[in-house]
Amino acid sequence: MGWFGELPEDCISNIISRTSPRDACRACSISLGFKSAADSDIVWEQFLPSDYSEILSGSVAPVVFSTKKELYLHLSHSHLPLAGGKMSFSLDKESGKKCYMVGARQLSIESRGNPQLWNCTSSPDSRFSEVAELLNIWRVNILGKFHTRLLSQKTTYVAYFVFTFSKETIHGHESAHTSIRYLNKRKNVTHKAAVNTITTSRIPTCGPGRQSLHSLGRRRRKDGWMEIEMGQFFNDCGDDAEVEMRFSGIQFEKFGLIVEGIEFRPKHDTQ
Repeated sequence: MGWFGELPEDCISNIISRTSPRDACRACSISLGFKSAADSDIVWEQFLPSDYSEILSGSVAPVVFSTKKELYLHLSHSHLPLAGGKMSFSLDKESGKKCYMVGARQLSIESRGNPQLWNCTSSPDSRFSEVAELLNIWRVNILGKFHTRLLSQKTTYVAYFVFTFSKETIHGHESAHTSIRYLNKRKNVTHKAAVNTITTSRIPTCGPGRQSLHSLGRRRRKDGWMEIEMGQFFNDCGDDAEVEMRFSGIQFEKFGLIVEGIEFRPKHDTQ
């Protein structure tokens, strides 16, 4: 380490705080002095979102922590319930960027009020108290909106539709559409928006080289649910903007789909 190890601990902490959470954890193995500096609140305060106190104040359940590193690790390994349990918040473990999931209760689901078509139920595998189960319908139309000011700035986000299938029976989910619109309201203009369609993806009907919700279009998550990528967008400053997400199915009879929500996660270089 040479002269670097002779620097005051606060100075070392300030240097480490300009790296990354992964680098800070690696620094702990250098020496006891470096571990003390790397574990300090000076370091982990920089890795937390600037508005973390406001986020914690909106949690349904209180979060108890003794150090900022402990708080960071808690938020990157668990989900904080917000908005009365209709949304959840976490941190991306590698970058510290914000992650949100909008639960089924917060989404606009066409015909959800009809108990013969949709069932509001619970799932032991869900982070939410309520999920939406499709019983029998011809047209699926699910819409969600989210304010970009809540997300990390200067970050490319990917939106994922999170779901599973009923163990009882599944039918009619061979084809679906997903889309994302980034709506940035113009200043001094009422009831109008500048609309930029970032991406639109389609999951075509099964066939040679094609994919469906049952096959290549989905990915199994660590929490047991499945997900498909709806699209991605770049969140610049995040001011006065909104993301609109839509999931829709082709018009023929379908049932057996269980919706947990739509999740926003920062895009990684490997994606």
